[in-house]
Amino acid sequence: MSYTFAVVGSGRQGTAAGYDMARFGDAQEVRFADADFAASRRATDRVNGLLGRTVCTAHQVDVTDASALRSFLEPVDSFLSAVPYWLNPRIARVAIEARASMTDLGGNTDLVREQLKLSPQAEAAGIAMIPDCGQVPGMGTCLTTYAMSLLDEAEEVTFWDGGNPLHPVPPFNYTLTFNIAGLTNEYYGVAHFLRDGKRVEVPTFQVEDYETVDFPEPIGRMEAFVAGGGTSTMPWTFEGKLKTLWNKTLRWPGHFAAWKAYMDAGLLETDPIDVGATRVVPRDVLHALLDPKLRARPGDPDLVIVRVLAKGRKDGRPAGVIVEVIDRMDEATGFTAMERTTGWDGSIKAILNAHGVTPRGANPAELAVPPAVYADALRARGIGLTVAPVEIRG
Repeated sequence: MSYTFAVVGSGRQGTAAGYDMARFGDAQEVRFADADFAASRRATDRVNGLLGRTVCTAHQVDVTDASALRSFLEPVDSFLSAVPYWLNPRIARVAIEARASMTDLGGNTDLVREQLKLSPQAEAAGIAMIPDCGQVPGMGTCLTTYAMSLLDEAEEVTFWDGGNPLHPVPPFNYTLTFNIAGLTNEYYGVAHFLRDGKRVEVPTFQVEDYETVDFPEPIGRMEAFVAGGGTSTMPWTFEGKLKTLWNKTLRWPGHFAAWKAYMDAGLLETDPIDVGATRVVPRDVLHALLDPKLRARPGDPDLVIVRVLAKGRKDGRPAGVIVEVIDRMDEATGFTAMERTTGWDGSIKAILNAHGVTPRGANPAELAVPPAVYADALRARGIGLTVAPVEIRG
């Protein structure tokens, strides 16, 4: 059986997702859509060229035009929304009308929880919806459930993640591969964790939560700190089931201090202030100044790390396991590690939706995606996944 897939938003992550759908999804067609037809044309030409066959088609669609979006989605079995996160709730409603299964790259837990309320309508339409895909949350979510599945009983889970340049360049030691609004959205506010089995809110960028983490050479030492959104809906799903759930973002040394200074200066605030005779939003100014300085150039090699430590019991004894992905840019296709781990997580789940592996309705990834199936999908794509036992003394 063959399927029709689509990607709404034909940027870097969307292009990678379309390639994965075409290669692994039994696709008869992959439809790229973007408000900018040139962007969807570039994605189409690139993927068709990599595959050596014509499977992708280019379309111009404004996702804020519900009628146009519905017409585009009606022939589609399953699609990924790779547009800014605030557009996903309205796209989800159109997906239900079009009866097209949906995944998205998420970015805001509050909006994701609103989308999950559409589950009865999605189930009635016979479609599956999995929001908040990507590197983390997304891949981190499924690697967490995979690590938990390797124990008889999981009690504590901590995971660290980050996408960074392979060769950091001062003064920022960081490159931006997605919308900068997504980065500042993660950095400002609170994170949702579990402590003693109960959900808690932890402010981002607290000095007391800062730590360093060592990785095999040539990576070496990285810094880790609390940012928002990484756990997505897991604190609600696993409240009362896990004792601890904790997540920290990985960056090269120096990143935390720089962004902590921006935050302390008020540059991530969203309330307008007076600058002379003009009202400006500090975060908009920060975006305008930093985006061009942080923007990754095509061909810049990068590094993605997701490390999950799960502790609990196995065969009646205290046990632990580390599940880890360390991915780098693929020179053969030109896809960066961030494109592979972000776009491919969304496409893997879109494929599972199309193939009927996931339940109908709107469900979080930790409940919808079989852990072993997901791990096998990563390995099939050449993403290195390692598993190592950890000695836990009772």
